[in-house]
Amino acid sequence: PSLLTFNEVTTLFHEFGHALHGMLANTNYSSLSGTSVSWDFVELPSQILENWCYEKEALELFAKHYKTGEVLPMKYIEKIKESASFHEGMQTLRQLSFGLLDMKWHGTNPEEIETIKAFENSAFTHTKLYPDVPENCMSTAFSHIFQGGYAAGYYSYKWAEVLDADAFEYFLEKGIFNKEVATKFKEHILSMGGTEKPMELYKRFRGKEPKPDALLRRAGLI
Repeated sequence: PSLLTFNEVTTLFHEFGHALHGMLANTNYSSLSGTSVSWDFVELPSQILENWCYEKEALELFAKHYKTGEVLPMKYIEKIKESASFHEGMQTLRQLSFGLLDMKWHGTNPEEIETIKAFENSAFTHTKLYPDVPENCMSTAFSHIFQGGYAAGYYSYKWAEVLDADAFEYFLEKGIFNKEVATKFKEHILSMGGTEKPMELYKRFRGKEPKPDALLRRAGLI
């Protein structure tokens, strides 16, 4: 049998989210369908699906022993849920640091930069917890923001988490398999592609603008 690790399962759900975004698109032009949306909105359909991998109701449907059919024991499900917030404080600071560095690179006159190291240190002023390591230089390895398609857009990773956490909290409130909420997500998010402004679509689905509180709760930070 082809057995999957937990990381492979979450990746499968993630990519299936992208697939649904394309398959359920109801637009007149292919250039506006599926993932052809604003760059900081494209990961919402994929990242929100990963949430089901951490829920008991969902895991009981497929996380079973391949020979006996025994459902994954609750103690392991709890460990999976706990692992989702492991070191999340440091991970959050790391991603915020990268986003700030990216925006600083693309909002500064190059002639004003004396040394890359000093430039980085100024970008990390609000997120640095530990003393600086002189040998470290993030920018020289930060391919995302120079030729990786995320120039002045690396923040979209964390913003997508804000969106998916807030959206999934709606499912948690109503039930993770609630048909009404799922239909609203399909009609206002998945089927609309890039035909309207992302925030308008999101508010139509959720009834309000997203707040970071849901993400902070999921991360165990509040």
